[in-house]
Amino acid sequence: MLKAYKLFTGPDGHSHFTEGTVSPNVLTTAVALQFKETPGHSTYDWHTAPTTQYVVTLSGTLEFVMNSGKSFILKPGDVLIAMDTTGSGHKWQILDEAPWKRLYIVFKEGSEINFVPNPA
Repeated sequence: MLKAYKLFTGPDGHSHFTEGTVSPNVLTTAVALQFKETPGHSTYDWHTAPTTQYVVTLSGTLEFVMNSGKSFILKPGDVLIAMDTTGSGHKWQILDEAPWKRLYIVFKEGSEINFVPNPA
């Protein structure tokens, strides 16, 4: 199972995350794909996701930080499910010299989201 992090906006208006996995048995309708690369040691200050999307990390290691100060490390092969399109958002920084190469997969509004949260 691929490790996944689901970003979402809570009732408090801030971004939060839940750790889990994606299932090999769920199909999600995609409406667009985009590839992007950002140089190593880059940062991106507070922002929200531009749309609901999967972000599949191909290379690079990043730290994502929430307004609460909670954070997680995203590594190659991990899946980010970005759904925090409103609120205070999140920020990230690339932790090493490797560029962050990634694939954005925008999913159709209302599609089943492929995410299985870790047991509490």
